[in-house]
Amino acid sequence: MWGGRFATGPDAIMEEINASIDFDQKLWRQDIRGSLAHAAMLAETGILTKEDVATIIAGLKKVEGEIESGAFTFSRALEDVHMNVESNLKDKIGLAAGRLHTARSRNDQVATDMRLWVRDTLDEIDGQMADLQLAMAEKADTYAGAVMPGFTHLQSAQPVTFGHHLLAYVEMLGRDRSRIRDARARLNECPLGAAALAGTSFPIDRHMTAKALGFDRPTANSLDSVSDRDFVLETLSAASICAMHLSRFAEEIVLWSTPQFGFVRLSDAFSTGSSIMPQKRNPDAAELVRGKAGRVFGALQGLLTMMKGLPLTYSKDMQEDKEGTFDALQTLSLCLAATAGMVRDMQPDLKVMKKAAGLGYATATDLADWLVRVLKMPFRDAHHVTGRLVGIASEKKVGLEKLSLAEMQAVEPQITDAVFAVLGVDQSVKSRVSYGGTAPANVRKQARRWLKQLSK
Repeated sequence: MWGGRFATGPDAIMEEINASIDFDQKLWRQDIRGSLAHAAMLAETGILTKEDVATIIAGLKKVEGEIESGAFTFSRALEDVHMNVESNLKDKIGLAAGRLHTARSRNDQVATDMRLWVRDTLDEIDGQMADLQLAMAEKADTYAGAVMPGFTHLQSAQPVTFGHHLLAYVEMLGRDRSRIRDARARLNECPLGAAALAGTSFPIDRHMTAKALGFDRPTANSLDSVSDRDFVLETLSAASICAMHLSRFAEEIVLWSTPQFGFVRLSDAFSTGSSIMPQKRNPDAAELVRGKAGRVFGALQGLLTMMKGLPLTYSKDMQEDKEGTFDALQTLSLCLAATAGMVRDMQPDLKVMKKAAGLGYATATDLADWLVRVLKMPFRDAHHVTGRLVGIASEKKVGLEKLSLAEMQAVEPQITDAVFAVLGVDQSVKSRVSYGGTAPANVRKQARRWLKQLSK
């Protein structure tokens, strides 16, 4: 490939460190798509004859078919996917294959391939995120009124509903999808034609190749075109945030499925056992989703570290952008699929959740709100009165609703027996009618809004 400048071949260790075909063969579809667009443009501009280009296109189709069928053998001696495709094309069509590389470089070629691959993958991941949102919204609609404890500091805070809790993650995934789509929009410029770094003296039509490959426009600066990996960094950043969201939900599934919580049960399909303890049901799918987030984060940090010291334009360091990116996005895809499976599979224990919702004086805020709303008490005073009543109930080891009216009036004489209507968990969640609140009617409305939106 570049032997004209060198008298001998590379050392075996050099070949080992230099070859990327073991991982960049994943780009073969994108590489052939880019070559087909480039060849068509070379014919249209008269840079190559239509006869040569027809031969090249037919040959590329044959190469594509062989790779698709598994009959193609990738060679490490040829370094990368680009040279493997070109070498095989030469075997099929002869000297015309060498003309395909006119007015381009592997620098703009790999930048184009990588943008195409990332774009394709983002579209797939966006679809998976939507499927997980759908699974959660369906479950939220079903359990819009199922009372459970809401937590701060992992301590019982106020009653909420299971549907409301799930919709929180639907909102997170909505933001994740927005970030993914923003990243896709920004990456959708075509580097092809920037050549090695300075552009080319051939009269190419970069707008034609950009359009043929589904890009919005060609990139505007040839130096930036071949050295930019912002689109990968942005994608990995968005992927990392999504992986973090999935990890948070996975942690909750791990907690909820313990005997100490007992809020949900996963079926055998998403649980494993123990080699020594026959009673165990381990939520390993959730634990692995939680653990695999670190791989996604690591890919982002690795690429940031690799890029931070690179001068313009292309350096071989940039070959290291691929393995981490491929692994991170494949990992995210697997985690999204596993989480959607767990959501559809898990069954909540409504009685256990409702009982837990009443623990820890979770309706104390409802009592304080009642004092403000009915007795017109300043909230800070109501907070103080409620705190004293919680202290009394705690000493007696009973819930607030078990205190007598006389005990309450000993702290605040104006309290009437109407207060008991707000001390139940069902009344608590029904009262949270503010927009975005946990009232079952709100939750159903939001769940159905999402279901309608996702159905489009």
